[in-house]
Amino acid sequence: MERETDIGSSSTDFSRTRSLNAPSPIQQFGPCGRIMKNSAMVMTIQDPASQRLTWYKPPLTVLVIKKVRDVSVLQPFVQLVKWLTEEKRMVVFVENSVMDDALLVNNPGFISVKDKLMTFRDGKDDLTDKIDFIICLGGDGTLLYASLLFQQSVPPVMAFHLGSLGFLTPFEFENFQEQVTNVLEGHAALTLRSRLRCIIIRKNEESKAPTNLLVLNEVVVDRGPSPYLSNIDLFLDGKHITSVQGDGLIVSTPTGSTAYAVAAGASMIHPSVPAIMVTPICPHSLSFRPIVVPAGVELKISVSPDSRNTSWVSFDGRNRQELFHGDSLRVTTSIYPVPSICAQDQISDWFDSLAECLHWNVRKRQKHLDESDFPGCQPNLNLRVTKAKTSATIKSAKLTRQPEYEISYVYGIHICT
Repeated sequence: MERETDIGSSSTDFSRTRSLNAPSPIQQFGPCGRIMKNSAMVMTIQDPASQRLTWYKPPLTVLVIKKVRDVSVLQPFVQLVKWLTEEKRMVVFVENSVMDDALLVNNPGFISVKDKLMTFRDGKDDLTDKIDFIICLGGDGTLLYASLLFQQSVPPVMAFHLGSLGFLTPFEFENFQEQVTNVLEGHAALTLRSRLRCIIIRKNEESKAPTNLLVLNEVVVDRGPSPYLSNIDLFLDGKHITSVQGDGLIVSTPTGSTAYAVAAGASMIHPSVPAIMVTPICPHSLSFRPIVVPAGVELKISVSPDSRNTSWVSFDGRNRQELFHGDSLRVTTSIYPVPSICAQDQISDWFDSLAECLHWNVRKRQKHLDESDFPGCQPNLNLRVTKAKTSATIKSAKLTRQPEYEISYVYGIHICT
């Protein structure tokens, strides 16, 4: 149990508590400061490894989303839905367009299970209380589409890499039976990917309900087809922070920090970090660098009154629409994350994706110095050399043994002793 230390107590009364990560002081900050007793104000640190999948009852329904217009995904899709319906006796939901796919209707394996599949209408049917978990076959776009289908609570998502990039799809399809079985038994780690709640408030439509959207990657405000720079006002919790003059602004989640934002110069943030990344697109001021703000703040974005043109906004690459003078966009962190199932764990999956998809820190290794190639010679790391010929003599080198030494080459100097 933690023991409180009142202000003015001696240092011998100071106690420590061990959290999931490391020991930390619990109350006192110097002789006068201490943490408030209100537990809601105390910062909590959670180890991502503690996020594990638990089923309260065995899952019965699964939504299978496949990549569109990709012939290579058809056979894995048929294998998966047939195995889920016949071996696991699960209720399988698919998109309505799948039932009319010209390449599937003539597939013998699909014909045998077609009548057992359930369908839904995108944007019309509420799947919140119908789906226990989701399986995606394709690239990162399938996971973004799954997030779009659920504007509130999202079932756990298992994503197989059958697309192009695969940064968000950690599973390989070769042994899908074993991997899906492990998930159904609850043997899996979860990465809770935060989403952004975006509300558009129109100046001339205040009586109407505002547009409300959730995004997994980013919301982008740009200058659209206009040749002029965009001029956007940025507010944080009601306070004007700055005006963005440039091609636009990217507001992204930690998951989206490795998408459009990283191409615009932002840092890469692990999806378990509670934060919002704000990245300018080609800003007019070179000192305007990307910033990271706490996940709990509200961002307000509006077109500056003196802007020469309007702006355009898109949400995960969809629902692109124009922002006029007087309109505003409010962005907060949603309370409904996307629980993404890990192939290994939260840390390994992310760094594997950085290495394999983005080739993070891939470079040629610097060779070590092999003294056996230069007997009796040692590298002089402190010698400063200007432009010189290959064979030169430096008399000013202050060395202990001889006043004069010959240099064998300029850009890799060895001084023979």
